[in-house]
Amino acid sequence: MINRLVNESDRLNTLWVRGEPGELAPENRDLLDEIEDLVRDDAREEMLQVIDGWQPTDVMELMIHLPIRLARVVYDWLEPELAADVLEEMSPDLRSNLVEKTDIERIAEITEELHEDDAVELLDDLPDPLMEQVLERLPGAEDIRERLEFDDDTAGEAMTTKFVAVLDDWNVRTATRAVRKMAAEIESFYEVYVVNEARQLVGRLQLRDLLLNKKKALIRDIMREVSVYVHPDADQEDVLELARTSDVQTIPVVDEEHHVIGRITVEELQEIVRDEAEEDIMLMSGLAPDALPDDSVGRIIRGRLPWLAGGLVGAALAGAVVGSFETQLRQAAILASFIPVVMAMAGNAGIQASTVTVQGLAAGNLWIGDLGRRVVKEFLGSLINGALIAVALGLLVVLMSQFVTVEAPLHLAMAAGLSVLLVTIIAATLGSTIPLVLNHFDIDPAVATGVFITTANDILGVFVYFVVASGIYLSAIT
Repeated sequence: MINRLVNESDRLNTLWVRGEPGELAPENRDLLDEIEDLVRDDAREEMLQVIDGWQPTDVMELMIHLPIRLARVVYDWLEPELAADVLEEMSPDLRSNLVEKTDIERIAEITEELHEDDAVELLDDLPDPLMEQVLERLPGAEDIRERLEFDDDTAGEAMTTKFVAVLDDWNVRTATRAVRKMAAEIESFYEVYVVNEARQLVGRLQLRDLLLNKKKALIRDIMREVSVYVHPDADQEDVLELARTSDVQTIPVVDEEHHVIGRITVEELQEIVRDEAEEDIMLMSGLAPDALPDDSVGRIIRGRLPWLAGGLVGAALAGAVVGSFETQLRQAAILASFIPVVMAMAGNAGIQASTVTVQGLAAGNLWIGDLGRRVVKEFLGSLINGALIAVALGLLVVLMSQFVTVEAPLHLAMAAGLSVLLVTIIAATLGSTIPLVLNHFDIDPAVATGVFITTANDILGVFVYFVVASGIYLSAIT
């Protein structure tokens, strides 16, 4: 197999074809199979010969289509420089998963090749003992160690420490020379920070300011005011909101003495958007925010069991409500047929309303001063939707009575329809208001759309249904 691949390499397409995100291009199937065979046969040199000249992105795509066990072998075979480039192409979650079984010396060797921001992200996802062992092997790890001390999801964790700063008493010529030297170490920047002799932030410059002003002009005379900055302990969600409302591309990060220690760039802001969106999706699904597709069995249990237990409590309470109406069920067993309908309508209406509210809070486009009017609109919307669904359900009950013997079908239709109408209104009202209440108490409103609202609506929905059915239907047949 190995010899065949090497000897026939001219005939075999050894260039990786990039497919759609998350999909394997059909042209890569044979190549992927051949590489899997090489890895299983421990043919390191032959495998490296196949991927020689590939772009880091191509190598990364190859590895995520391999079983994780084989991908780790391939990664350990790569030269440190290529391994670092491949790691930079991966998402932080995949990075930690890939190096999980890698030797400490190897991790340190690769980390040394990474940019500081990527090194921080990689080490931050490692267990503390392993992270400390890697740091001990890194020369000049003080800056990385300081970055790792910041709490998760803060500006200090998200920022990059690479920025361009000039003194306020320099002239344009001196500042331009300094900027040119520093630009070689920084991939991209949109503005220059101005600091005084104490290295405190006093202003900012756009690059056009250096181009359009005379070379002898002093920086303090042409610098712009800095109205937007954050401290390293600021929550990254607040940083994102500040960037959105202030319409800025970068935000400087300053310490308590107002010294510039980093900046939040467009790239970091995009990562924050992704992180916050992923966290909200997890919470809305009743999962821990840090849950991953490749979590171990133990981590899956720890991350999901509390939410499942909460759902169990809610389901048990809903069951208790049903049980408390045992007499009514004995009098009319057909009532049990509509319990799933009522619970489903309550859950759907609640999730729809809460999702819109959570999205509005996250995007900052929820007009708080118009809250009362919005609740009224939500009420009217749910009233009309609920009425239409109620009529459809009532007609369905009447139609069903033509084929199945049903006692007092019109009363049953009225009971089922009115129940659906009421639970839809209640669920929509709860769904639109509970996230606002949670947000007021600094609790992530995304948790409202998971187990919380679904369970509350199930309990209230069943209770309302039996109360209405008892008053309308049972009174007609007893």
